[in-house]
Amino acid sequence: MQNNPSGNQPLVEITHLYAGYNGETVLDDISLNLEDGDFIGLIGPNGGGKTTLLKVILGLLPPKKGLVRLMGQSPQQGRSQVGYVPQFAVFDTDFPIIVHDVVRMGRLSVKHLFKPYSKEDDTIVDEQLEKVDMLKHKDRSLRELSGGQRQRVYIARALATEPKILLLDEPTISVDFEARTHIYDLLKEINQQGVTILLVSHDLNVISTYVKTIGCLNRQLHYHGEKEVTPEMLQIGYNCPVDLIAHGLPHRVLANHERGHQ
Repeated sequence: MQNNPSGNQPLVEITHLYAGYNGETVLDDISLNLEDGDFIGLIGPNGGGKTTLLKVILGLLPPKKGLVRLMGQSPQQGRSQVGYVPQFAVFDTDFPIIVHDVVRMGRLSVKHLFKPYSKEDDTIVDEQLEKVDMLKHKDRSLRELSGGQRQRVYIARALATEPKILLLDEPTISVDFEARTHIYDLLKEINQQGVTILLVSHDLNVISTYVKTIGCLNRQLHYHGEKEVTPEMLQIGYNCPVDLIAHGLPHRVLANHERGHQ
């Protein structure tokens, strides 16, 4: 768990967390703070607990043991301040929904259950679409968009909640390289505008370029509040030779080997 030298309350505080499904422990003694302005990238193997951690933060999965607080509240109370982009957004391609209406879903809350959307809601939707460079497509059907364009729409929907924290689970898993670059450029800009981000990704190259700090999660969390992916983290997290992952990447994310190679 990282230090908090400012003394301010973390936006997300996780202490000695254990969680899992059907009696099986997936998260084993996890401690982590998300501070205001953080941009943390989480790597790790499939089944290592990354998505499970996001579900616990959102209050969708109760901990078996440990403490999870969002801005000093329970996840259920604090998640209104959290925007979430899931790994796969499933939609019916025959359903006639336009981009503007998808993003406007982010404005849904208790006060809207029996009330129409307001002009303020529509203004916020347009602002978020402009932020992700999709305002010109606001009246297009979602099914007409490319994978990268749809992901930007889903990010705009998450931002329409006006969150303090943005959680993203493999947001570029189904998009091409160019769209992936645009999305990560967008996330960096969003973070610079004051939104704290926790990003799950398998893309070591991208993570090393954009995030501020990196952690490795494989049942247990290996996080030191730094950007470097250490050989120890990869060995523990992936249980494979470090050279296999380190070599060939355009951006060095590992410390130098003793023999001088990157």
